[in-house]
Parts: sequence; structure tokens; C-alpha cells
Amino acid sequence: MKQLLELLGFLALVQGVAGLVHEFTDWHWGLVQRLDILDGYGLYASVALLVLAIALFAAAESRKSG
Repeated sequence: MKQLLELLGFLALVQGVAGLVHEFTDWHWGLVQRLDILDGYGLYASVALLVLAIALFAAAESRKSG
């Protein structure tokens, strides 16, 4: 379970960073800019993904490694 939380946290972290890079540099990579429902809210979605990643890493740390 700990490894799954870490994997999901890593994916959320990568997508959050990719969304922020897209917002500030117009590089076209990442998932956030490809979802039409988030049109105009890409910055907020990227920050939310970063917060989610931190929460997932914290939850993974609180789990026992057994």
C-alpha cells in the first residue's frame, strides 16, 4: 500500500509540475492542459495536484512498510 501511495504521489507531482511549466512557458506536455473541462483553471489544477502529491507522500510515510 505504501508503494502505491508513493507511485500515485509521484504521478501527481509530475503532472502538477508539468501543468505549471505549461502555464508559465507554453510547453505543451502534461495532462492538465489536455483536459477541456479544466480550460482556464490549469494553474489551479496544477497547484491542487502538487498539494495532492504532498498529501499522498505524507500518507505513505505514515504507513508501515510491511
